[in-house]
Amino acid sequence: MTERLSLPPMIEPPKGKRLKDKVVLVTGAAQGIGEAIVAAFVNQQAKIIISDIQGDKVEKVAARWRDQGFNVHAITADVSRQQDLHAMAELAIERHGRIDVLVNCAGVNVFRDPLEMTEEDWHRCFAIDLDGAWYGCKAVLPQMIEQGIGSIINIASTHSTHIIPGCFPYPVAKHGLLGLTRALGIEYAPKGIRVNAIAPGYIETQLNVDYWNGFADPHAERQRAFDMHPPRRIGQPMEVAMTAVFLASDEAPFINASCITIDGGRSVMYHD
Repeated sequence: MTERLSLPPMIEPPKGKRLKDKVVLVTGAAQGIGEAIVAAFVNQQAKIIISDIQGDKVEKVAARWRDQGFNVHAITADVSRQQDLHAMAELAIERHGRIDVLVNCAGVNVFRDPLEMTEEDWHRCFAIDLDGAWYGCKAVLPQMIEQGIGSIINIASTHSTHIIPGCFPYPVAKHGLLGLTRALGIEYAPKGIRVNAIAPGYIETQLNVDYWNGFADPHAERQRAFDMHPPRRIGQPMEVAMTAVFLASDEAPFINASCITIDGGRSVMYHD
């Protein structure tokens, strides 16, 4: 029997002061890219409010960092519910008096045949992947406008710009998320607010490890994914997280309404 794969340890984030005392909100923070973003941000001395629909799991993430002396607090939130995102923003203002950064990381993969897809699948995809990001933006924008400064980072996908058969309706929602990023970035630039997106490609998360383990030979399936990319590997969550650190920091003051792709160059290759 072929040995099953396990998720490799998270890359250790660099320590620094790039986000010192910035108040940051991160949704979808219980695992994967969201959890890596929390690790990267706390190691740059941010004060963080994190959320996830998996309440127990996100609280464990927060507790782990609090035990090490970091300023991290968790709230259970369903991003498809506006009131949950407003509660998250209110908690940040109550505890810290401001909101400097929002990272909309919560998302869900919905891959269906278009004509066999249920209405429930369609609405679930948009409620989480698009509406959830908008609700997060809507919750923090009044405070950011009052401050005259803020950075919003939407975790999009290479599906935001490219179409892969068999993935409907996920790319429709992610194309919409890129449109939301650009529209809000232009709308609120005069108010001192930047809105950008990060488009990860194939990233080694638990979701993908579970996918590979569904094959007779998980190692061969993972290698097939590696071979599709110019570096002959796929991305790590921390590589996405450190790009978010850059966009959240004072090092990116003129980057707005933009999208940074993190896919090792795969999306610019010619494919048969």
